[in-house]
Amino acid sequence: MPEGKIIKALSGFYYVLSNGSVTQCRGRGVFRKNKITPLVGDYVEFQAENETDGYILEVFERKNELVRPPISNVDQAILVFSAIEPDFSTSLLDRFLVLVESNDIVPIICITKADLLNDDELTRILEYKSQYEQFGYDVLLTSSKTDQGLEDLIPYLKDKTSVFAGQSGVGKSSLLNAINPDLQLKTAGISTHLGRGKHTTRHVELIDIGDGLVADTPGFSSLEFSELEVEELAQCFPEMVERADDCKFRGCLHNNEPKCAVKTSVESGEIPSYRYDHYLAFFKEIKERKPRY
Repeated sequence: MPEGKIIKALSGFYYVLSNGSVTQCRGRGVFRKNKITPLVGDYVEFQAENETDGYILEVFERKNELVRPPISNVDQAILVFSAIEPDFSTSLLDRFLVLVESNDIVPIICITKADLLNDDELTRILEYKSQYEQFGYDVLLTSSKTDQGLEDLIPYLKDKTSVFAGQSGVGKSSLLNAINPDLQLKTAGISTHLGRGKHTTRHVELIDIGDGLVADTPGFSSLEFSELEVEELAQCFPEMVERADDCKFRGCLHNNEPKCAVKTSVESGEIPSYRYDHYLAFFKEIKERKPRY
C-alpha cells in the first residue's frame, strides 16, 4: 500500500502527498471508534482507486503533535521576533523557546527589522544574538526590506516541516511572501486573523516553500505551559542542561538547592540573569497552575 503525508485536512477529507501527487482521502470508520484523529503532518498508509477517492488505513506513530495549531511531526519552528516596532522581547522569546523545546521541535530564531535600529540598539540586539547562539540556538537577522537576510533562512526550510510563530506584527507574513510571492492572499489572511484572534476556524495546510513544507497557520495560539511539569522545565534551557551534572544534587531544580552549578553560572555572568529570571517565573507559573480534572 502507498504511504504519504497529510498536507491538508478539510471537511472530513485528508489530502495525502505521496510521490509528488496529492490524493483526497477519507479516514476509516474504525479511527473514530478508536479515538484516532488524523492530523496534518501525519505519515499514513492509504489506498486509492484514483486521486479523489482514497482511504487512510493507518496513521503511523508521531514524533510530536501540537494542539493549537493541530499539526504533527513538526521538525522546526521559525520564531520571528522584531528588533524594534514592536521591541524585541526576551521574555516572550524564552516562552516560545520552552514551548518549542518541550515538543521536541528545533527552534530557529529570526530577528526582523534589524535595518531600522540605531547604532546603540543594533549593538544591544547583536549582544542578544551572541548570547542565544552561545546557548546553542541558530539566530538569523533580516531587514524590514525582507529579502535582505532571507537567503540565510531559505536553506533551513529544505526537506523540513516548519511552523512560523512569534510576536504579532513582526512581519511573519512579509517573510513568507518574500520567500514565495504566490502566497500573497494567504498570508494577509493569517495576519488579520492573528490580530483578531479568529484563526481557530482556519484549516491547517502545509505549503511547499523553499523545498520544504511550511504550515500556513499562526503557530502556537496558546502560550501556556499546560503540559509541562516543573521537573521538565530546565530541560528546555540548553545552558542549564549543560551544567546540570555539576550540581551537587541529582535532579536539582536550580531554585533553592545549595551548590547549584546553574546559580553559580548566573552569579558569575556566564548565564545572563534575564534567562534565569524567566526560568524562575515560568517555574512559579507551572507550580501554581490549576489542576485539570
